[in-house]
Amino acid sequence: MSEFVIYGIPGSPYVRAALLGLEEKGCDWRLHALPFGAHKSPEHLARHPFGRIPVMDHGDFRLYEVQAILRYLDRVVPEPRLTPRDPRAEARMNQICGITDWYFMPQVSAPISFQRLVAPKFGLPVDEARLAAAIPQAEISVAEIGRVLGDQQFMAGDDLTIADLMLAPQLTTFAMTSEGRTIVQRYPNLVSWVERMNARPSMMATTWEKVTEMAKAA
Repeated sequence: MSEFVIYGIPGSPYVRAALLGLEEKGCDWRLHALPFGAHKSPEHLARHPFGRIPVMDHGDFRLYEVQAILRYLDRVVPEPRLTPRDPRAEARMNQICGITDWYFMPQVSAPISFQRLVAPKFGLPVDEARLAAAIPQAEISVAEIGRVLGDQQFMAGDDLTIADLMLAPQLTTFAMTSEGRTIVQRYPNLVSWVERMNARPSMMATTWEKVTEMAKAA
C-alpha cells in the first residue's frame, strides 16, 4: 500500500488526529511539515482552497478534512476497526465528532488551549480577556462530554473509535492548561479517559515534540 503523506503544522490537534489514525492502523506515514502560518500560503492553498490542515496524499488520491481522512483510512485499512457496527454507537461517535468540530475547537481549544500553550511558543501575546470569556463555554463542553462518556471506556462504547481520535488531541491539551485542569478534574471519568488516551502508543508517538523532531530529521 502507498505511503500516507500528511501536510500540516506540528502541534495542530487536527493534524495529530490524522496521525493518530495512521498510528492506530499501523500504517506507513510521513509528515510534510509546514511552518507556522504556512497553511495560508499559495502553495498550500493549491492543496486546500480553504487554507486549513491537514491534507492527506495517498498515492495519487488527495483528501482534506480530518473526519474524511479518518473515515477513508478506516475503509482502506479495515483493522483495527474505528467505526462501530452498532448504529447507536456509530451515532454517538458522530455526535462527539460534531461536538469536537463545532463547539470544543472554536470555543475551548482556540480561545484557551491556544492562548495558554501555543501562543507563548511562537512569541504571540496571550489574550487574557478572550481566554476568561471562554471559560463558561468550556465548562458546558466538558460537562456534556463527561455526561456522554458516562462509565464507558471510550467515547462511543468499549472500543476506540474515530470520536476518541478526534477529541483526544484537543481535550488532553486543554487538560494541560491551568483552567482546563480545574474543569476536567470535576469529572473523574474524563480524568481516567485522558490518562487512558495519553498512555496509548499512538498518542506517545505523536506528541508535538516527537512530531517536530521527525519533521527536522526529514
